[in-house]
Amino acid sequence: MAMPLETPISFTNVGRIRWWQRGIFASQTGYVLLALLGLLIAMHFASPYFFTQGNMQNVAKNFSFIAIATLGITFVIITGGIDLSVGSMMCFSAMITSMVMSGLSTPGMPGASLFVHLAADGKTVVANVPGLILLVSILAGLVTALIVGLVNGFCIAVLGLSPFVTTLGMLSIVRGLGYVVSNGRGSFPGGPDADYFYALTSGDLFGVPVPFIYLVVLAALMAIVLHHTSFGRHVFALGGNEKAAELTGISVVRVKIKVYVICALAAGLQGIIVSGWLGSAPANMATSYELNVIAAAVIGGANLAGGVGGPLGAIVGCVLLEVIRNGLVLAQVSSYWQQTLVGVIIILAVLVDRIRSRIT
Repeated sequence: MAMPLETPISFTNVGRIRWWQRGIFASQTGYVLLALLGLLIAMHFASPYFFTQGNMQNVAKNFSFIAIATLGITFVIITGGIDLSVGSMMCFSAMITSMVMSGLSTPGMPGASLFVHLAADGKTVVANVPGLILLVSILAGLVTALIVGLVNGFCIAVLGLSPFVTTLGMLSIVRGLGYVVSNGRGSFPGGPDADYFYALTSGDLFGVPVPFIYLVVLAALMAIVLHHTSFGRHVFALGGNEKAAELTGISVVRVKIKVYVICALAAGLQGIIVSGWLGSAPANMATSYELNVIAAAVIGGANLAGGVGGPLGAIVGCVLLEVIRNGLVLAQVSSYWQQTLVGVIIILAVLVDRIRSRIT
């Protein structure tokens, strides 16, 4: 006797992904991006000058002045760390670059004869090899950042010190060293390569600000490293569960040192670019910039607990902060409100992400 086939049981709620769990809504970055688009639309109607070519160039250039450092600190935040020394590092690296450039361009200074000589009139300084002073100066600034990053990484990864305490101390150390080497005065990029320096840091290429081009290239490189290399997978693994990552054979010490070096180098490069825009490297340059950099990363979706973050979120967070600042200026609202709004946005961004996580 043939047995009747049982009707298979189906569960309609299994495997179904709700709309707020899909696509752009699957991360905090998506919600912030939507908020940014809404803000852009509001600014379009609020001010006829917002979407002008000149203002868009200013926005692109200004948010690029913290976005490169934000890319670097995102690496650290993904691992569950923090770096409070980025603002001081920006200043110190820029000061070293400017001081080396000026020193090597001054006849009579140690080593200057290898790079410059006086023209026939006895007054004009001429470079022996055009661009060489610029290259050496930028390398000096980046090597300084590299050393600071290595010290941070060693103290945190090898000695086991708290990232917060270590980088807070480094913030003070590096800022103090900046005042020591400059006697509290600013330094100015000078010499025969100064024009090259300003062109590479604050110039335009086909109407696009050069800092923005650097940002796009570095963001693309960061995306490739994070999502298509073993190092990127190790970075996320540390942020997800450091103990488990160590048990799987990942060199936790090496990865931590690398991310702090990357963060310091990004901050150093950012400082050099900003000094080209300012025309100098004052001793108080980039004071409290670490707060803006960390805020941009967190607003963009980087989780301070680790395991989450990326270049898109970092850029979106920076753009949002700059649009707010620019909008307040155009609306003739006191710039002091900017910091208040940034704090509100940070809390709202984290709150929305927490709500989204709970309902999933």
